[in-house]
Amino acid sequence: MDSDFVFDLDEMMNSINTAEVMSIFFPTFRKSVVIDTRTSSDGRPMMKIMPMVASPQERLRSIRRLRPGFPRVHNLTVVPWPRYVDSLVTLGLWDRIVRRFREHNDDEMVRRCEDVLSELKHLEKEEMAAVIRGENYQTIWSARGE
Repeated sequence: MDSDFVFDLDEMMNSINTAEVMSIFFPTFRKSVVIDTRTSSDGRPMMKIMPMVASPQERLRSIRRLRPGFPRVHNLTVVPWPRYVDSLVTLGLWDRIVRRFREHNDDEMVRRCEDVLSELKHLEKEEMAAVIRGENYQTIWSARGE
């Protein structure tokens, strides 16, 4: 699952540094992490695991519904992540996300990052177990060649 996905790590790091709102989606288990770094006088940043959506426009609509007091999103970064969740950590991308909140002394969001990462790993593990059990999957070729 990790071998054929090529990307520019420097470009990804830059996107993480500058993104107003970011959606990292995991096709393997059909979830997205939505990170909204915007703040207001009565609103904090947000990091939430959400179902995958069909388009960036649909993601923008979901964010507007979740955060109605915020202005329209000006910068949405969408990142498909067909690799394992742990590769976000080993490549340093997750640390870069956490660092954005740490630089603003936002300990609550740093803890939220840890919780979300743990939940992502759990969701991935559950999906891999479902694959092994054959839940929600169908065999394309049978061993008997029928």
